[in-house]
Formats: sequence, structure tokens, C-alpha cells
Amino acid sequence: MFQPDREAMPIPELRALQLRQLQAMVHRQYEHAAPYRRKFQDAGVTPDDLRSLGDLSRFPFTRKTDLRDNYPLGLTSVPAGALRRIHASSGTSGKPTVVAYDDNDMNVFAEVVARSLYAAGGRPGMVFHNAYGYGLFTGGLGTDGGGRRLGLCTVPVSGGGTERQVQLIEDLSPEIIACTPSYALVLAEALRARGMTPDDISLRYAVLGAEPWTDKTRREVEAGLGVKATNIYGLSEVIGPGVSNEDAAEQQGSYLWEDHFYPEIVDPDTGAVLPDGEWGVLVLSSMTRTAMPILRYWTGDITRLIPGDNATGRTMRRMDGIRGRSDDLIILRGVNVYPTQLEAVLVGMGQASPHYHVILTRTGLMDDLTLQVETDTESAALRDEITRQIKVQVGVSVKCELCVPGSLPRSEGGKLRRVTDLRSAR
Repeated sequence: MFQPDREAMPIPELRALQLRQLQAMVHRQYEHAAPYRRKFQDAGVTPDDLRSLGDLSRFPFTRKTDLRDNYPLGLTSVPAGALRRIHASSGTSGKPTVVAYDDNDMNVFAEVVARSLYAAGGRPGMVFHNAYGYGLFTGGLGTDGGGRRLGLCTVPVSGGGTERQVQLIEDLSPEIIACTPSYALVLAEALRARGMTPDDISLRYAVLGAEPWTDKTRREVEAGLGVKATNIYGLSEVIGPGVSNEDAAEQQGSYLWEDHFYPEIVDPDTGAVLPDGEWGVLVLSSMTRTAMPILRYWTGDITRLIPGDNATGRTMRRMDGIRGRSDDLIILRGVNVYPTQLEAVLVGMGQASPHYHVILTRTGLMDDLTLQVETDTESAALRDEITRQIKVQVGVSVKCELCVPGSLPRSEGGKLRRVTDLRSAR
């Protein structure tokens, strides 16, 4: 462990720490952020109503719309002169989601990412190939700061330029890489195109995140790059990457750094808090941030908190892999479908690549899903088998189009858009 005194803190001490930090957080928001004060008043609560961790469920959720409604910095709790960095995500409704950091937040950010990189296999002195995008996106600079805190030698290659990436991997001999899982597959393809195998490169660990992925994709990445691949999780609204990470020796769920982020799993319809082990929407409170602390942030990510012991000695809970996003859910003729379910079928079959694209259309009153899949085999039998397996395993009827390798969209280091929804256009 990077910080065993924190990561293996006795649970009673951890729960007491969480309560103290949450109480300080809601007082800060009430006193310094007028939008939170109004939300508390509308919900009929005050900071003094938070007497136990169970009382947190009485407080309102924060959603992405709250950040947009208070654009750009209406949710900050410190003077503008105390801010040290601004990050922003792209806006789907004209305004980006802006998040702010002060000196304390920058230290917290570096600490939790350093923990994550250590859990992923990183050790001081290693060369770190950082293929997350640098700039307003939190991924590149966030993992850069954690790498510095851990003592890695970072190659800030950022996203895109795949040929250059492969050349730098070959020349600089990095042992650890960070990127999206879809881009890791792109890099593995590029290596094969050069006639190289995993034995020809130095990579040993891959820290993958920013989009949902499956264990079958993990195996594809590990085979293609010769690495141990772990999931790093985070959101810019909460802090960025480093909210949780898997342990490379275990690969059984991502450890939530609970001394900084308080997790809840809630029912996506009612918002009621669910017990550990049940699937629902992950809600996070960034307890130790000071510039822009976020209370009960509705992430939209569907996961669960894994009950039971672990093999590492950590006392912090683990979150399971992201099953999908509540807002990425496709309801097709009454059946709930997540893109990751389709990916799992494809990778499990072994005859098609994990590169796919979903197109949603509407004929009359009926929705149709066309699944485009890359494969070397142009075969009606394969196409029929894909549709059959999806019907059996996912429970929906789809159309399947087989595409030549390299024809579907690829990640260039950022998040890959898997779904094109044409239903509203019609």
C-alpha cells in the first residue's frame, strides 16, 4: 500500500473520520456556497442535522445540471484568488461542466492518484507513459500529478498520434501506461501491424479508465500489450481520476479511497440508499475538497459496493466494474440494454473484434438496434450467430452488420462514442 496507515485504517476510525469530514463539508457549503444553502433549505435540512452517517440520506443530491445552472463557478466555497486550477468537461447543452481546485485540492488529487498508480503496480523510478489527454480534461494532468507524487518518470505523450506513441514505447521502455481501454486496444493493434509482440516492449502494467469496460476486454488488452490491466475510476465533478483503483495482484473490484470520498449506492428510480452488494447508481461526496466540495453527486454510473473481505488488507470498500450509465441505458422494445453487455457477447465469442458501434433507429413506432462489428470473416453464419447469442444472453433482437477491420471509429486517447442514436432525428 502507498499509505497503509490510511488505506488499512480500522473501520470504526474510518467511519468516525468520514462523519467529521462530512459535517465540516456541509457547514462549508452552507456558509460559502449560496446554491447549496438554497438546496438545503428547500430540502428542509441544515448542517446540524447531519449527526450520523445515516443522516446523509436526508440531504439533497447534486447533479450535473447543478454545475451547469451555476456556471461557471457558482458552487465554489473559496475566494477566486485561492483557486489554482480549472478543469472542464465538454458541454452537451452549450455549457461545459467547470470544476475548480485550490492548493488543498491539488494535494488531495495527487495523493489519491498516487495511491491508485501504486495499487496498479507503479513504483518509484518507473517510466510512466501517460496517454491521457492533457488540457481541460482531468485525465492527463491528474495522472501526471499522481505520477510525480509517487516518484515516476512521466512521459506526457497525451492522446492521439498512435504511431508516435508506439515509437516512444519502443524507445523509452516505460513499464506502466495510462489510457482508455479502447485506446489500449488501438495500441495493441498498432503493435501487431508493426510485426511486434508483447515480448518486444517493456510495459508491465496498464491503468485504464474513463469509459466502461469488461473483464473480457481486460484479457484482450493484457494479451495484446503483455500487461496487468487495472481499472482507475473518477469523475471531474468529484476530483478526476483516482477516486478508486483495482489492485494489480487482485483485480477484484476498485478500492474506493474512502477517507476522501464517501460512497453510496442508491436506487436509480427512488434515490433510496441500498445495502452493500446491491446494484444501483453510485453517489459520491468529496469530503476533503475545499474549493468546490460536492455533496452526494449523482454519478449516473451503475455499480455496487462489493461485500466481504479482500486479499490486500485494506479496510476501504471496493466498487464493482461499471455495468453502464443510467443515462447510457438503451431501452429497446421494453428491454434494458447497456453497450457493455453487447461487448461482452462479442469478446466471448472470440470470432469478432471488440471494436463495435451501435446505431439506434426507429421504424414506425418500433425501435431498431443495428450492431456494427469488425471481423476478418465475412460470413452470414457468423452474423447469424452474433444475433443469436445477443438474443440468448441479452434478451433482445438486433441487426448485425459485419465490417472490415479498421473501418469503425477508434479512440484517439479520449472517450470513445459507442452509440449513435438516430431515433430523435427521424
